Amino acid sequence: MVRRIVDAGEAVLVRHGYDGASTNRIAATAGISPGSLYQYFPDKDAIVSAVIERYTAAVADRVRAHVVSQLATPPEVGVPEAITVLLDALGDHPELLRAVVEQTPRLTSGTAVVAFEQQIGELARVALTLRREQVPADVDFDAAAWLLVRAVEHLTVRYVLDRPPIPRAVFLTEITRLVLNYFRPRAERER
Repeated sequence: MVRRIVDAGEAVLVRHGYDGASTNRIAATAGISPGSLYQYFPDKDAIVSAVIERYTAAVADRVRAHVVSQLATPPEVGVPEAITVLLDALGDHPELLRAVVEQTPRLTSGTAVVAFEQQIGELARVALTLRREQVPADVDFDAAAWLLVRAVEHLTVRYVLDRPPIPRAVFLTEITRLVLNYFRPRAERER
């Protein structure tokens, strides 16, 4: 029953947006009475939070599995592959991504989104540490991981949602260049 309600919540969120979603509309979409819905969820926000957590977990699992499997891959290969996996995961459900990012920002802080950022940030830090000999000595690994994760996340989300007139291959090349800059010697980076 919970899955049925969360599925209905997702459909209503995508179709009507957060403001247009209601427990009555979600219950009707799920084919149950509002009273039955309230046995599982206290309000609309709880349902929307469950939708966000399920979506974020699916994206995170997909990206994390790929990144973990590619930790030993050279950055020139691993970075564009990881970004491709992220783009594919986000692009599978762009309507849901738009609803999550643009309509429910207050529900995404302190949830699975933050946990995902932390996990991927830790993997980025591990990847930098594994390549310590390639990374210039002046790079702060914690700061670099934090910056890279948020930059890649924001740019990939905006690319999927905004659909700019930039071919995907060009986007991948440019965002990869941004990330790989951390592996270049300082003098080269400052030219």
